[in-house]
Amino acid sequence: MNRDMTNMREHYTLGSFDIQNAADHPIDQFNTWFDQAKQSSEKEPNAVILSTVSQDLQPDSRAVLLKEIYKGNFVFYTNYDSSKGEQLANNPKCHLLFLWLSLERQVRVKGKAIKLTPAQSLVYYKTRPRESQIGAWSSPQSEVITDRSILEQNVQINSDKYKNDDSIPIPPFWGGYAVEPYEIEFWQGRASRLHDRIRYRLDNNKWIKERLAP
Repeated sequence: MNRDMTNMREHYTLGSFDIQNAADHPIDQFNTWFDQAKQSSEKEPNAVILSTVSQDLQPDSRAVLLKEIYKGNFVFYTNYDSSKGEQLANNPKCHLLFLWLSLERQVRVKGKAIKLTPAQSLVYYKTRPRESQIGAWSSPQSEVITDRSILEQNVQINSDKYKNDDSIPIPPFWGGYAVEPYEIEFWQGRASRLHDRIRYRLDNNKWIKERLAP
């Protein structure tokens, strides 16, 4: 079936973004936009598309959840044995894309992913619901499984294993990454596709602001 998408378009008129109004530091600007996204109708404003590169140089993308801004770095958590974990071990360069449609905005981050220490990961792990902690132990993330019952069996096994424990230990294969940015672009939708794009670029440890053509 041919689905005509040529007339599917939105007219962006909610706001503007001028370089004179942009914060001197991109993390300050991100925090401002993120706070506004939290107050908007976005369901999960901390959802972000993480793109990595496989060993055969193929791009690979998936959604993860931003959990913290730590010393100017973007922090998320995952299974280190997953596809993204293996790809980041081979090539730590990655890309983050935040899309906040209700505000007609997106933020693009280019950076390098650095593993958090086990102690740092444990701090966040302890805040997770018990069911999520069990889930971390139970899912061989990115591996082929024959049926969902495999996951359910693993959950039951681990639930029984730790049923008498007040706390569940953190899996050795699970933890966080801090994405250290070297380029951050803020995009504000504008009418006639003449969008505002302000890029921050790290140069000799100094952030340079510049406007890009849409």
